Order: sequence, then C-alpha cells, then structure tokens
Amino acid sequence: MPKLIESLQSGLLFIEFLGNRLSGKRKDELRNIYNEDFRLRNGVKHPNFSTVLYALRTFNQVDIVKGKIYRNGHFEVRVSSDQAKIIGPQQTHRHAAQKSTTKESPGRFTTKSDPGVTPKKKKQASDQQKIIGPHPTNVQGTQKSTAKESPGCSTTKTEPGMSPKKKQASDILQKMKTNRKEMMADKEGIQITSVPKGSDGVVHHTVAFEMQPFVIKFSILNNGSGMVYFTKYTVLDRVRCYNLKDVRKVTKANPLPLCPGESYDVVLSYFLNECGYFPATVYFEFQLDLPKPVTFCIVREIKAVVQTSLGAELGPVAPYKPYPKVKPKRPIKEVVEGIPPAGSFQSVTTTVKLGDYKCPGYLRVLAYRNMDDSEDLLPPARQQLSQVKKLLESALDMKNYSLRFHLLLHLEEIQMEEDIKNYNLYNQTMTKDQGNRKLLVLKVPGVAENRPSVLRGDCLWVRKSGNTTSSMTVYKGYVHRVELDRVKLGFANRLLDIFITNMTFDVEFTFNRLTLKLQHRAVDLAVKHKLKEVLFPSETASKKVSVAELSMLNHRIENNPEQRKAVQHIIAASSKPAPYIVFGPPGTGKTITMVEAINQVIKADPSAHILACAPSNSACDLLCERLKPHMSTFELYRMYASSRDPNSVPKDLRKYCNWDEKQDCFVFPEKEILMKYKVMVTTLFTAGRFVTGGVPVGHFSYVFVDEAGQAEEPQCIIAVAGLLCPEKGQLVLAGDPKQLGPIIRSPYAIQHGLGLSLLERLMNRKPYQDLDSRFVTKLLQNYRSHAAILKIPNEEFYNNELQVFASQEEREIYCNWEALPQKGFPVIFHGVLGKDEREGNSPSFFNVSEIETLVAYLNRLEQTQGKKGLPKLSAKDIGIITPYRKQVMLRSGGICGGVSGTREEHHHHLHGAKQPELR
Repeated sequence: MPKLIESLQSGLLFIEFLGNRLSGKRKDELRNIYNEDFRLRNGVKHPNFSTVLYALRTFNQVDIVKGKIYRNGHFEVRVSSDQAKIIGPQQTHRHAAQKSTTKESPGRFTTKSDPGVTPKKKKQASDQQKIIGPHPTNVQGTQKSTAKESPGCSTTKTEPGMSPKKKQASDILQKMKTNRKEMMADKEGIQITSVPKGSDGVVHHTVAFEMQPFVIKFSILNNGSGMVYFTKYTVLDRVRCYNLKDVRKVTKANPLPLCPGESYDVVLSYFLNECGYFPATVYFEFQLDLPKPVTFCIVREIKAVVQTSLGAELGPVAPYKPYPKVKPKRPIKEVVEGIPPAGSFQSVTTTVKLGDYKCPGYLRVLAYRNMDDSEDLLPPARQQLSQVKKLLESALDMKNYSLRFHLLLHLEEIQMEEDIKNYNLYNQTMTKDQGNRKLLVLKVPGVAENRPSVLRGDCLWVRKSGNTTSSMTVYKGYVHRVELDRVKLGFANRLLDIFITNMTFDVEFTFNRLTLKLQHRAVDLAVKHKLKEVLFPSETASKKVSVAELSMLNHRIENNPEQRKAVQHIIAASSKPAPYIVFGPPGTGKTITMVEAINQVIKADPSAHILACAPSNSACDLLCERLKPHMSTFELYRMYASSRDPNSVPKDLRKYCNWDEKQDCFVFPEKEILMKYKVMVTTLFTAGRFVTGGVPVGHFSYVFVDEAGQAEEPQCIIAVAGLLCPEKGQLVLAGDPKQLGPIIRSPYAIQHGLGLSLLERLMNRKPYQDLDSRFVTKLLQNYRSHAAILKIPNEEFYNNELQVFASQEEREIYCNWEALPQKGFPVIFHGVLGKDEREGNSPSFFNVSEIETLVAYLNRLEQTQGKKGLPKLSAKDIGIITPYRKQVMLRSGGICGGVSGTREEHHHHLHGAKQPELR
C-alpha cells in the first residue's frame, strides 16, 4: 500500500504538470511525455508509467475510454510539491459539476432513455416537474411550484452574489441545525446504509495516516412499494477532500429509477496527505413519480479522522464530562476561617487607607437587566438608570474621571462575579498533602491557565456535600500553593479533625478584590492630587527645553537615532508635566530604550529615585534583568507580591528581591528601607503597596511603565496617583497601542472604554497624535524580524516606516530551507483541519492534528539541522505558542520523541502564551 500511495502521489504531480494537455491523450503519448519530460524532473526519480497509471485508475483519478485517457470529471486536485516534502502532497479536492453529453435544462429530465422510464413518464416529468426543496425553481424562475413538499426540503430563492449551488448547500446546512433528525431520517421507502456502518445517520471513521486511502460505500435501497428516482448526490461542505462516484453517473439530467427491492451504490473515497479531522455532509436527492412530482432528500454525515500513531496515543483518555452546575440554595450557618500561607497577611504600616469600594446593589440589578427600563425594575434602580447611562455615554474628562472609572470598575466586578461561578465544583474529594499533613489538596482542572484564576493567598469556600440540614457550615480555605491542576489549601483544625478519605465537598471559588480596590483608590487619588496635566495634557503645558547630547551606555543605541532621541528627551523632561511616550512597535527595542533612560537618569542625578513598573511579572523580571548589570543590590530592588510563586522567580534575581529565606516567603520592608533604593521594580498592582505604606508624593522623580498598552488606565495610574508629583516628576510610558490591549471581561466596560489603555488614549490626542518629539518618539528600527514577516503589519499599522535591522545572518539562515514552499520567504502558512477536544473534567482544549503537523515540521528540522549551511538546533532555539495548557502538555510529550532536549526544557519554551497576571 505505501508503494501504491507513492505512485499515486507521482501521478497527481504528473496531472498537475500536464494541465490541460491530459484530456484525450492516448496512452503511448502520455508515456512518452512522462518518461522524457517528467520522470526525472527536479532530480527526483518517479515510479514507471504503468505503475503510476495503475494507481491513478485504482483511485478513480482517470478514466480510459477507447484507448484514450481522460481526467475524472468529479474533482480537481492541487498538489504543493514543496510541502509534499514534509508531509506529502497537499491536496484540495473540488467537487465540480459533472459534464453531461446531453444538454441539461434546470428542472427537467433529459431525453436520454433509461430502463423503466416510459414515454408517458418522460412527458409527465418534462411538463410538470418542479424542483422542490433547497434548489432553484426552474429555468425561467417565474413558475410557482404546486407540488407536495416532503419533510426536510423547501423551496428557496437564490440571493444576489451567491450561486444557486452555494445557496442550496447553505440552506440545507442551515436546516440541519433546526431539523436535523428529519433531514437524516430514511423516508419514502428509501434506506441508506454504509460500509463502515453508521449510527443515526453519522459515519465515524478513523484511519491511520499510513493506511490511506480509504473509501465509504453508501448503499441506497428502495424498500418501498413504488418506483423512486435517484436524481442527485453531492457533498455540501466548502472544504472538499472527497471523490464521490457511481457507475451510472446519476444527475438531474440522468436520473436513475429504483424499482421496489432494487439497490444502488455510491462510493465516497478519501485521499488525504494531511492528518486532521475531515467532516462531510453528503446530500442525496430523490423524486417520487406521482401525479405531481415530489422531491425529497436524505442527508448523511461523515466524521473522518486521519491520524498518525502519535495522534492515536495523544487522543482523549476519557470523554469530556463537565462538572454539573448546581447552585446550592441552603443558607449559611457559619463560616470557619482557614489558615493563610506565611507572609500573605503581613502587617504594613498603613498611611493611605485602602477603601472597600463595594458595588452598589442597584447597579447589579441594572446590569442583570441589560440597562433596560423594564416593568419589573425596582424603584431604586429605576431612579439611577438615567444617571448611569448618562455617565457611561459621557466623554472622559477630569470632572467625571473618578465617577466614570468607579462605574466601569463596578461593572467589571459584576461580570467577574458571574464568571467565577462557572468554575464551582460539586461532590469533589480532597486528599491530605503528603509533604504537609495540615494541608488538603483539591484537583482543579484548568487552574494552570487561569480558569479559574487562583493564586497563592486566595481563598475558596467548601461545604460538605449531601448535607440536608436547613443551614450549613462553610469552611474557608486559603491557597498555599498552585500546581498544574491542583491547589493546596489551608483549613482550620475544625475541618482537619473531621476529615476522612473519600469525603465529598462542594467548592465555591472567589476572586480577590484587592486589584479592583487599588484601581478605585488610584482614580480617587488622581483627582485629589490634581493630575489633570498628566492625564489630559495640552501642548501649551510644556516649555521648550534644550536637549543635550549624551554618551550612551548601550553602544547600540548610539547608532539608532530614534532610541537616542527618546533617551535625550526623557532626560531633558521635555514633555513635563505631560507623560513622555516611547511608541515601540514589535522588536524595535522599547525595553532597551527604557533601561538606557533609567541608567542615564541615575548618571545625571545621583539623588534621583525611580519606580519602574509593568503590568506583568514577566515584563518586570525582564526590566530587572537588563538593569542589574549596571546596579548593585543596594541600588536595585525587585519587589514581588506575596502571591508570586517563588519557583517562578529567576535565580539570578533572588538577591535583588524581597524573598526571605528564613521566613520562606516574600516580605514587605518598611518605607524607610524601600526609600533607600535608587530603582524599584514592581508590577503596577504591587506599586499600590508604596501608596499604602506612605511613600511620600514626590519621592520618585521618575515613574517608568513598560508595556503600558497592556494595562487599563486605572491600573496604570496606581503607580502614579499618590506617588508622582506632577510639577516635579516625570511619567514615561512605553508600549504599542497597535498591539493587544488589556483583558476586560464586562461587555459594558469594554463598550465604554475600560479596555482603552492610558497610552492609547494619549496617542489619540494632540500633541502625541502629531508625533511631536517633545512628547513622543516612534521607534522605527526592527531588530527581530525578516522583511517578509514585517511586511504586512508594517503596511497595515505603521505607515510602512519600520526598517529591517535584524542581523542578516540570523534572519536569513533558514531562508533556503528545503521545506519552505517559497525559497527566501521564511514563513509557512499551514491550515490544519483538526478537531478541538477536551477530556475528563478538564476545561482545557487540545488539538491532536495540530500537534501531528507540528511534529512533522520539527522532525524535518531535526533531519536537516547542521546540513547545507543550516545551524544545529537545541530545544531552546524552538519556541511554540499555544493558549491552552493541555495543548502545551501534549505538545511537550509529542515533541520530546523527535527533538533533543528534556521534557522540562520543552515545557519551559512551549508555554509561551501570555496569561493575565492579576497581582
């Protein structure tokens, strides 16, 4: 079979090579062309002509009529010879309309004689037949059908811009959604069976990639008492990879009469050189020859999977069964407080109080009613509705700044409350932790990808399942550790004392409101400290200042005019009190620019104190990594939140951060200690600790925010409001408003601007909009990408201004890789028809076909590394990004067999997708 498939692949390539020259050629003519022009083409020796022709005939690709060879008219095949080198020819089968030797009129049978069709019946069919069901009416389109309509079919009209064939397919597929059972049912005595056997009209078929091709045979049996005409069959789906064929070549113009007890076969054959999931909807149409013809249809579905042995191994271990969602209605008798992890509730001297900022009850009612003035709306909510709508629809300014953001943050909290309920678990067992018997371990599928978001120090509530008493006790557990799919919880001894193996619990998740409260306080402080010229700057707010030449510490910046200009303007504070923006498209070195500016500030003013922030811990770690070569542990300090997993902290940053080995946790020093450091690096949320702890306004002469486009505005100003003096201090924002912005859950909050970062809002205002160099610098030199990769985003988002400055050797080293479809273009776009799956109780998706395709490419990389001028590769040279944890796990397992490196190494590099880091 593999040799036959190989011969078929060569035959398909030969057909593509011939183009229109194939049809009607004699066998000896094609043999000469094959041997002289094709067989040794491109240095590849293909099988002999007889073997290739045999394969093409076996798989119904060609027909031989009177010694001449014709291409099968049912479909055409496109083969990519370049990608065939990796995983075989990429074939796209198009189901074309079959050409008939007799002219066919829509809505009429042809005049060709068929057994069992009397002249009377021909006349009746010719005069009276109307197409009933999802088809065009007749050739004029003016006659109205009076024929009886069979279930599952209806008369349709062709919409402008859509061909009748596409309109028909669209209508039938739409009917399948609402009337699936009727459409798939055998009817009017016609029964359709298949080999392999189907169930409820669906044929599931899995075939090993190495065992292709395969066929599915449909047998159509007239089990009724009268004649039925078989008039049409087709595949409705747009993506085609099938060859449908029958001996009599049935069409509307060439119908087949089926007498009672008579059967007929239609064969659907696959040939797929791709792994994946290939569903098909096959439509069969019939007609009853009554006084008025009646058309009816029967539909069958095929769900075909082509997989390698790796794909079979990585498939779901158990069907996906989501946890049942049941809302307990029993009242709470009491809440038993749990044991928090060490360091999570350290006492910090509070100078600026953090309020509770509870969401008003009326706002929840309005949100649940979609802001509509319905009849059942309670009076307090109705009284507030107009004010809420007015505030949402108003433009943001300093007068409504705090009120508007309070409202948006409350709407976001309402959505978060609803979202977290989806993760509640019922009838779950816990186990005692083997390392610490005072902790209980709960399995939480999806926790590794923040679904639900659970961090160290968070709490959740559990209650014993099956309790039928009128009231009940709830135990509050604190998260001590988060692992791949489980959390370790600290409960009070009262639960531990009664805990026994196999005891079941209902689990209710909560979210930590700290991040919301910090944002609420920040917008209040922004108004209190009069940050208008920071948040709503005007061009007149800045005086002309002289920009001095500087000797850059990073010599690469010396040769980059935009980076050098940005640093010079930041040092000169040319935009003060307005923020200075470093607009950095991907790969242009905005973080390096920020680091250089920080170093230059310290060099120019040894008394300066700098707060450097970013929305995520990973971005802050990168800042710290770049700063530490120039600073000692007495100058640079990286402050982590207590929720940070200490194992995720880079080892070389341990001595710069607030980790305490003796207490085995992160600590929060008093402000007197913190204020001694020249540069503090922390996330925007953790920067709120400085406000709470009483670090005075004006202590930080500069606040730098990297990746500022990823933070909503209230989050960004946590590091500004209550810390930066607008007259003396300077705010510097770096980021790209053209890239992904903040993650917001509430549709109301998104619609009314909470998802708009401060950086993007400012970039839409003058003077930033005009790219005035006193206020903003746009970096233009890209150090990361090949020109082919940069081309489209450069044209679409960056006015074609970006320049390719990546190392020529690095960017072009794989441009001549033999597996590239186009040499010199180092990008492969490979669509995979796979199926997203889940297993067990895990909400995480994975797609085995994508993994198989990926492994094929990686194996090809491994086979070619170190050859023909290509470098040798290690695991750290390969980055693979996917948003789902389960896909990461399966890809790690699949890849380790094909590429050198440990599973741990692959896991580190594969888990590349950014996840929201709440604190």
